[in-house]
Amino acid sequence: MLSSTELTATPAVWIYDTTLRDGAQREGLSLSIEDKLRIAHKLDELGVPFIEGGWPGANPKDVQFFWQLKEEPLQQAEIVAFCSTRRPGKPVEADSMLQAILAAGTRWVTLFGKSWDLHVVEGLQTTLAENLAMIADTIVFLRSQGQRIIYDAEHWFDGYKANPDYALQTLASALNAGAEWLVLCDTNGGTLPHEVGQIVREVQTWLDEQAKGYVETLPRLGIHTHNDAEMAVANAIAAVMDGAEMVQGTINGYGERCGNANLCSVIPNLQLKLNKPCLAPEQLKNLTDTSRFVSEIANLAPDDHAPFVGLSAFAHKGGIHVSAVEKNPRTYEHMQPDAIGNHRRIVVSDQSGLSNILAKARSFGIKLNKQDSASRQLLNRLKDLEREGYQFEAAEASFELLMRDVLGQRPSFFELRGFQVHCDNLPAEDDWRTRSLATVKLMVDEQEILEAAQGNGPVSALDKALRKALMNFYPAIADFQLSDYKVRILDGRAGTDAKTRVLIESSNGQRRWTTVGVSGNIIEASYQAVVEGLEYGLLLQSDSLNPATISPSSLTTD
Repeated sequence: MLSSTELTATPAVWIYDTTLRDGAQREGLSLSIEDKLRIAHKLDELGVPFIEGGWPGANPKDVQFFWQLKEEPLQQAEIVAFCSTRRPGKPVEADSMLQAILAAGTRWVTLFGKSWDLHVVEGLQTTLAENLAMIADTIVFLRSQGQRIIYDAEHWFDGYKANPDYALQTLASALNAGAEWLVLCDTNGGTLPHEVGQIVREVQTWLDEQAKGYVETLPRLGIHTHNDAEMAVANAIAAVMDGAEMVQGTINGYGERCGNANLCSVIPNLQLKLNKPCLAPEQLKNLTDTSRFVSEIANLAPDDHAPFVGLSAFAHKGGIHVSAVEKNPRTYEHMQPDAIGNHRRIVVSDQSGLSNILAKARSFGIKLNKQDSASRQLLNRLKDLEREGYQFEAAEASFELLMRDVLGQRPSFFELRGFQVHCDNLPAEDDWRTRSLATVKLMVDEQEILEAAQGNGPVSALDKALRKALMNFYPAIADFQLSDYKVRILDGRAGTDAKTRVLIESSNGQRRWTTVGVSGNIIEASYQAVVEGLEYGLLLQSDSLNPATISPSSLTTD
């Protein structure tokens, strides 16, 4: 196994990340070679001991990934190649897939084989004896080439329940051929935690029996679970409680169908709840950042309500909750959020009391107390706006701007003088195409600016026109990106006259923020949210400056 000198400390549970292979099989997820390299290095920084890079030979992308990784080697993690056993009836030396595995140049290989007699007979269409030979031959061959083997027993739990004697024979083939890990896979994701625990205990007992007279170091058990029954994390933990020493999973639970065990939940549960260290404490604090980094690279919106790492995982909305948390966070929090790099948030809405307002102000660096008239004014303003359809719990950037407005601390970056949007449906080569033209008029630094821009829709055109008007004054806007756009009809019974709420998420590459606009006109609502998104981005850029003295010249970038 990896020695303690290769890691900061030997973990109690070895984490094996398969985001780049099993996670990438999620529907709608596609990773480029560069994406995979960036994620691999991020996982390496997190301190994950094993990172499965893909299946060399199955597709050209994975072959190139392993080649490029040789030029950009990881600092502490083992990169692992993944493959199947040899084909039925074919000599192992002649299997081109295994030659591609050797060419990848990894020290570790994860090999999967069939545990379920149903798959052997109907899937592989071969004999049970041949399947045992396929497992043994492949491991012996790879071991002869200097590879160390993690054996994934595919469909283990279904196979064991159907035919335990044969399932154990497959493990014996892997064990006797030289596998160093035996990983039990709940490939269909339908096993329940009590079944996982019982079967892992039975396998451990069987493994202890094999140890009698066994010369080499006995293989250790691992667990690989899928989430089809919403049990992947629970099953992984159950397996560890009954003897498994490796957990295979993915960041954010990405994976085929319903996903894999979510390492962002597995790791803190093991380390902080069960006192089974997986990562160094200082690395564990990077878990939330890693989760969000991977979601950005995968171009999937982060799950704000994900346990541990979600934006709302430690958010408090009810006034009673907020008041209690202000006195002692343990009243409504199961752990310290900073242990995994997350943070506490106070949410404001029409259900808020003064406790929420005061706590939220503190998070923005603004000091208020219950006796301030501004506190009551802000609370009343908040509730009035939410009655109109605004939603500030999902748009904290807009709420900070509102708070600063009430307190007279909102900087004036530019002044709106109006906008127009014109849409045309024009003939294209073989079809009709709609194009939008937006014109905006602004006052910036006592100058009147009139600009126009085209876009593939009215919101796109407005955003481009605003940026065009402001770019010369605020170059930092070039780094702002509109990353999400949500529209909700608030009173659908009004038909096309319904009021619309627009939420826009923006990013500068380091932080995300959300702004809101509400109007009976969807373009006006979008315009409000876009403008506040730009304004808040500039506020972040100027957070070290005195708002009263902010000018365009003070916000230049390097």
